[in-house]
Order: sequence, then structure tokens, then C-alpha cells
Amino acid sequence: MKKSLFTMAALAALATTMAGCSLAPVYERPAQPVAPAFPHGDAYQGVPQAAADAKPVSQILWREYFADPKLRKVIELALANNRDLRVSVLNIEKAKAQYNIDTAALLPKLSANVSQSATRTPSNMTGTGQSIVNRQYNGGLVMSSYELDFFGKVRNQSEAGLQSYLGTEEARRTQQITLVSEVANAYLTLIADQQRLKLAQETLKSQQTSYDLSRKRFASGVVAGTDMYDAQTSVETARNDAAVYTAQVALDQNALALLVGSTVPDDLLPTGELEEVTQLAAIPAGLPSDLLQSRPDVQEAERSLRAANANIGVARAAFFPSISLTASGGSASSTLSGLFKAGSSTWSFAPQINLPIFDGGVNRANLNIAKADRDISVAQYEKSIQTAFREVADALATRGTLDQRLASSQALVEASQKSYTINEARYRQGADTYLNALVSQRALYTAQQGLITTRLAKNSNAVTLYKVLGGGWQPELPPQR
Repeated sequence: MKKSLFTMAALAALATTMAGCSLAPVYERPAQPVAPAFPHGDAYQGVPQAAADAKPVSQILWREYFADPKLRKVIELALANNRDLRVSVLNIEKAKAQYNIDTAALLPKLSANVSQSATRTPSNMTGTGQSIVNRQYNGGLVMSSYELDFFGKVRNQSEAGLQSYLGTEEARRTQQITLVSEVANAYLTLIADQQRLKLAQETLKSQQTSYDLSRKRFASGVVAGTDMYDAQTSVETARNDAAVYTAQVALDQNALALLVGSTVPDDLLPTGELEEVTQLAAIPAGLPSDLLQSRPDVQEAERSLRAANANIGVARAAFFPSISLTASGGSASSTLSGLFKAGSSTWSFAPQINLPIFDGGVNRANLNIAKADRDISVAQYEKSIQTAFREVADALATRGTLDQRLASSQALVEASQKSYTINEARYRQGADTYLNALVSQRALYTAQQGLITTRLAKNSNAVTLYKVLGGGWQPELPPQR
């Protein structure tokens, strides 16, 4: 029995120490199919250049980036409760379990086995005229069919599984970065619509006063009916806008609740101005395009490429012989009490060699498929780089012109306010009709709406630039389940 166990241990040790060659191609990262630096031009002149020692955006945690305490708490709720992010975490666990299965194939599988068999021979088939019952007891260790990995087939399968597992982790990072940016943008949109609602309500109140004055003047015969009706159109327009933005604020809150995964407490809903709530930290711009490698979606694409590269080694190994071992060792006896007595040891050793001779071209086709998958993964990886480059370039181009747009919008509001004040005063003094006041009021209202939109665009652009440069990952806060 001891000799059998020693033999089994020796076989297991031999199997685990067998090392063969790998037929997978040597992995080389494809060259980046983009320019070495982000674009330059008139659209990018307003983008500040990064200092030489600037901290990469991918290393700036979202807590450092978003200064508003309410927004940070809302993001924390989303990371804890968002169902899409939860699915990403579960996909990681699933991929990890699959990788463990693939890795287990590198080791021989040993199991203990104890069995009994009984056979009865009827009396008419024995020479003694009596039935006979034969019993046999077996016990020992069994090593099931184990493939010696001379050509790296199993190791490459394990490598492909590892890369797939790591790819799901990168997908989870992408999901979290996207979620953080979506929550921030939803929060900013809610603020903007709250401001639009407030503006519509203030305009309605102001125009209602003008309309009441016009109606009194019309009743006294001081002004024509057109002045009163012009004032009424302004009132109804503002009333309609107030109703529209009242509904839109509710829709924004519902959208935010879906992202968060639960109802957002009232004390965490925004109440301030855009410039007060989004005190976004400055981020470095003008970064070289090779920093796009820090984006998790790019890393995920590269993981897929590595897995496809390993699968070529699996397909190539199918052309070579495979050797599998099956062995067992233990004791056998006709009685249970004699199972472990001296002289009862038994063993079996059954190596098997499989040499492919003719398969109708299946192995060649599988290798071609693996190579095609690798080429597809290369193209997808390059496309992910190009997409990332375009997203950053677009965000930088928008950022480069936003300060000019914001200054222009602010100046337009100030000029429109002065024009409306003058025309409104002339109308109240009876020096002019209400038409000029109405035109200037509508211009002021449009300019104020435009200023809110531009402020929202500036803050949303900061969130977008933070996202496309790979920021937002914070591994110490995994979602709760």
C-alpha cells in the first residue's frame, strides 16, 4: 500500500513539473494608430497646458475632483446601489470562477475511492451444486485522465481565461467611471433645470405685473388693445415655460434616482447655483495621447487581444500529440478486514498518446479562426484607441472655446437687461408702446436661458474631460450587495 501511494505521489509530482514549450505568438502591443499629441488650433487655444509634473487624471479620485459634499454623497449612493455596476461586479466573480476552472487543468486530479462489488453464481452453473457469492473490496487513490502539457495547450487556455477575467475587471472600472460621470451630469442638469424653472417663475411674475398695468391702461383708454394682448402673450409664454420646467425638474429627479439605484434624500438634492455646486478642480490638459492607455476600456480591449493571442497557441497545440495519464493505486481484498493487510496492494497505470493524423482540415480551420480572432482583436484595440483619442480631442476643443462663450453669454445678458430696463421704463412712462419692451424682454429671457445652458455646458465638459481621460476609479469603495 505504501509503495502504491509513493508511486501515485511520484506520478503526480512528475506531471506537475512537466514543462513544455508554448506555441502562442510572442505578444507585442500594436502601435497606436493616432497622433503622439492631442490636436492644436484655434479651438484649443483656451485650454491651459499641463505642468511637467502634473498628476495624471487617471490618478485623481472622484472625491478629489468633485468638491460639493452633496454631490459626493449622491455618487457614494450610486456606487453602493446602482444595479448595472452590481452586474459588473458579479461578472467579475463569474470570470474569476471560470479562470479557476481553467487553472485547475494544470494540476492532476486525485480522488480517494473505496468500493465493493459482489457477484452471485447460481447453483446450476457451479460444479458443487451450490450458489457462490464472490465479493471484492477496493480502496485507494485515483488520478483521472491528466494531460501532460508538453505544447502549452492547457497553459494557453489558462492564460486566455486569465486575460478574460482581467478584462471583466477593466469593464467594471469603465462602468464605474461612466456611472460617476452620469451621476454628476444628471446632478448638474437638475440644477440647470431648477434655475430655468426659477427664471420662468420670476419672468411670469414680472410679466404678470406688466400685463395688469396694460389691462388697466386699456380699460382707461390710455393704450391700444395691442399693448394688452402683447403683454398677455408674454405672460402665457412664461406660464407655459414654468409648467414645462416644473415637469422637467421632476423628470431629472427620476433620472437621478435611477442612476443612484434608490430615492435620493431631499437633503442631498441640489439647491444652489451651478458655479456654487460644481467647484470642479482644475485638471491637466495637453497630455500626450499615450496616456490613453490608462483608460480601462482601452485596457479591456488589450486584454481581449492577449486572450486571442493565447488562443492561437491552443489551436496550434492541436496539431501535436497529446499524452494523458490515468493511474490508480491502493488495496484489494475479498474481505473488508483484509483490505489493508500486507500483500493486498494493487495499482494500475494507463498512459494514452493521441496523435492527430487526419481530421478533414478541422485543426487547420480552428487555427485560422484563432488567427482571425486575433486580427479582429487588434482592429478593435486600435479602434478603442482612436475612439478615446477622438473623445479627448472633442472635449478639449469644447473646453477651449467655453470661456469665450461664457463671457459672451454674460455680456449678452447684461446688454439685454439694460435694453429691457430702458424700454420697460419708457412704456411705464407712456413714452412708447409695449412692443419694444416685449421684444427686449424676450431677448433678455432668451439670453438668460442661454447663459444657464452655457454654464451647464462648461461644467458638463469638465465632467466629460475627467471621464474620457480615465478619471473616477476608486477601488477602495466596492459596491455593496
